[in-house]
Amino acid sequence: MSHPPAQQAPGRPGALLAVLLTGQAMASMDGSIVNVALPAIQRDLGASGVALQLVVSAYLLAMGVLIVTGARLGDLLGHRRAFLAGLAGFTCASLLCGLAPDAPLLVAARVAQAAGAALMIPQVFSLIRLRRSGAALRRAVGLYSMVLALGVAAGQVAGGLVVGADLLGLSWRPVFLVNVPVGVVLVLAGARLLPRAERTAARLDLAGVALLTAAMTAVLVPLVLGREHGWPLWTWLCLPAGGVLFAGFAAAETRLAARGGLPLLDLGVLRLRGAGPGLLACVLVMACYTAFLFALTLHLQEELGFGPLAAGLAFVPYACGFAALSLTWAHLPARARAALPVAGPLVFAAVAVALAVLTGLPGADGLPGAGGLPEAGGLPEAGGLSEAGGVAGAVGLSPSVGSPALAGAWPAAVTAPLLFAAGAGHAAAYSPLIAQVSAVAGAARASAVSAINSTGPMLASVLAVAGLGGVYLSYGLAGTLALVAAFLVAGAVSAAVARRGLAPEGASTAPAPGPASSPGSGERPVRRLGGERRVRRP
Repeated sequence: MSHPPAQQAPGRPGALLAVLLTGQAMASMDGSIVNVALPAIQRDLGASGVALQLVVSAYLLAMGVLIVTGARLGDLLGHRRAFLAGLAGFTCASLLCGLAPDAPLLVAARVAQAAGAALMIPQVFSLIRLRRSGAALRRAVGLYSMVLALGVAAGQVAGGLVVGADLLGLSWRPVFLVNVPVGVVLVLAGARLLPRAERTAARLDLAGVALLTAAMTAVLVPLVLGREHGWPLWTWLCLPAGGVLFAGFAAAETRLAARGGLPLLDLGVLRLRGAGPGLLACVLVMACYTAFLFALTLHLQEELGFGPLAAGLAFVPYACGFAALSLTWAHLPARARAALPVAGPLVFAAVAVALAVLTGLPGADGLPGAGGLPEAGGLPEAGGLSEAGGVAGAVGLSPSVGSPALAGAWPAAVTAPLLFAAGAGHAAAYSPLIAQVSAVAGAARASAVSAINSTGPMLASVLAVAGLGGVYLSYGLAGTLALVAAFLVAGAVSAAVARRGLAPEGASTAPAPGPASSPGSGERPVRRLGGERRVRRP
């Protein structure tokens, strides 16, 4: 299957990017916006604790299972068709959520929402990669990264505002209904702005879909639901079974690609020099972001008495730091851009350590632990889809949106600059690196990068939160943040390895037609990796 070479989006590229990123923001925010509405949903629908848990976790599970398939469907159907179909499905499902008369129908509509999002989300990155290159690609990836990471915090704040306003006396329903007019406008605008592309005659790898669906289900279900049920035997049996299924999926995809077929996920992108460590670094950083929000949100809500909205607002400096770096890194000199993926995780780690020291040593009085942990339904969602802002809101279904009882224990004059630096470090670690990996992979592998970049952080984040529960109970906030810092250092090491392998900025990574570089041209070809010709500058 072939893709057109990367080019600037025709017509109105700014409007096109706005359509794509607004769709991404809706899907990201919808994972967290519902958490603040859970108490109202319980009162209105008489929902049980299990049903409330499913309102949150069904969205995560369905998206995790379907998102790789959605990425490949974009290649088969055309990214324009897939984006519009996913957006329309997400919008219709949002209407069903807002009109749901009972909890079972609300859960079913949430699954349908996730299916639409899983088809829509991968097309965003693919369309950005296919239609932009060079400086335009770097700027677009910076905006994409900002929306991906900060949509969650925005959802938490928006959810508190919408529920608190009680629009038209509809209580929690506008949380979902607000997507409908926005979605309709985006579908109409996207139909005019999105570039048309031909469909491919290739068939969907149904065996790969079945294997990956089984593997994702076997891993995600116990991680999301296991804590509430006390980690019964079935959870421990599912996890290794999921690992076996993932190995079988990788082997089957490799064999299919060797036969010249079209695998569900092109794992060849991981063999490109520097791409594997680069994607690993991105996964580690996004997982640490989820864990960081998870730990701090528990501390703010469970220990300091912050309401969900107040806790969400506490992370505004983080969002500002992320936005500031995301919007400016593409304008930095090439040498500075190359250093960001290594420096970013180290800055983020230093902030985690500073906050650990600020909040006290493990076991000190006043540290988290006594307040207990949230049920699984409130666990953060992954890979830019985390729900850390709504953790405590989904637990006892009673925390109010208001001022913290112990505001003095969270000195904003100190924590705000630290969170700003953490956000900037996160952006520096992620945005430049995923842009460079995408450039190395080339347009032909845009959907593979998008799928891995969506699924990898999701799995890692869910695993991190599941594991951090015990760490938080045993060692408090300080111990949890120290562990986050250690993984961020590992991310910096992985980024350093990737930096050595990735082509220098400006080097061609796409298949080059015509004769090879002649002697004395200043470039010498190296071996082909996955069909991509890379050059090394002396």
